[in-house]
Amino acid sequence: MSDQQKYRIEKDTFGEIEVPADRYWGAQTQRHYINKSQYSRSLQNFDIGGPTERMPDPLIKAFGVLKKAAATVNMIY
Repeated sequence: MSDQQKYRIEKDTFGEIEVPADRYWGAQTQRHYINKSQYSRSLQNFDIGGPTERMPDPLIKAFGVLKKAAATVNMIY
């Protein structure tokens, strides 16, 4: 194509997005393509995944202890 690329408008539940006219994919794939360097999260729609949204380490370890206890009980009974 020329320097000025042609686009078509695709729509999904997040709204409209421009997709290059020479591509066969839709809106969701385009969002993934745009955000692939950010682990495929739709960061242009939501500010997600920041440090305040992570579970505390002690809670994660507690879930591990709980899961191990449940697995042990399920092995016995």
